[in-house]
Amino acid sequence: MSTTDSPRTSSLLGRLREDRPLVTVELRAPRSGLSYADSVDVWIDMYHSIQRLARRDTYLFLTDNAVGASEEENLNHLTANLAADVPLARMAPFLTCKHTLEYCLMYAKRAASRGFEALVVLGGDQSVGLPRCVPHASELRQSIREQVPSLTLGGWANPHKDPVEQVGYINQESFTAEYLLTQVVSHHSISHVEGFLEESRRRGVSSPAVFGVFFYRSANPTTLARLGEFFPVPAEELTREFETGASAEEICVRTIKALRDVGADKIYLSNLGFKGVERRYGRIMTALGNGWA
Repeated sequence: MSTTDSPRTSSLLGRLREDRPLVTVELRAPRSGLSYADSVDVWIDMYHSIQRLARRDTYLFLTDNAVGASEEENLNHLTANLAADVPLARMAPFLTCKHTLEYCLMYAKRAASRGFEALVVLGGDQSVGLPRCVPHASELRQSIREQVPSLTLGGWANPHKDPVEQVGYINQESFTAEYLLTQVVSHHSISHVEGFLEESRRRGVSSPAVFGVFFYRSANPTTLARLGEFFPVPAEELTREFETGASAEEICVRTIKALRDVGADKIYLSNLGFKGVERRYGRIMTALGNGWA
């Protein structure tokens, strides 16, 4: 894929290309509809978590809830309150196509001007919310590349789907990304990851992939069913693990280790929450032991 030969670089891309494991964190912005006071409280917790995590050898991905101007406010929040304490180059915001094209391009320009080096550009769920400004995220990445060439752009892949199809997408010139994130996976679905990696090697894909690992806090059937509307959830298997006494951290670590065993050692952790993120992250890293960043 020609994008891997691009002169663009960033500290994130450089770290992803290193031959040593990395566990990053995905943080979700406060949901819309909170009162001003509650929103401020959540952001304060988030700032503290980001500051503490930034002291470690990790990077942070910040999700896009795709409701328009609030994402721009989120960008302002981060740059106004963290710039003095955290290198913004260690954070990569998500940007979905669920905005106007004008908004998306302005967002990318402002992100670059304020010190962010990388974005993850996704399509966004077409079944809910606003329509996409373009049919495919690759089209938005191409527009951003033309107007903000300094940014390192990330794409998306889903190992649960046909690996030939998925790798075919990311191996196209038009994919326009130097790295990619994946849908969350589990040690219970590790065969899908193996198939994705095998096809990637067969097709000569060299763009680093960061595999998603969801932090399941319990086996609450209502919660698992709701999550299952968005991504494959091994509900029966997780229920059995929790019933045997396994902790949330232990189950998470099982997935991370299973991923590394098949050659996927770049991870992002999802659903660590707002409060105590760094403590959960620390327990997971301690359980992983030596050899992990």
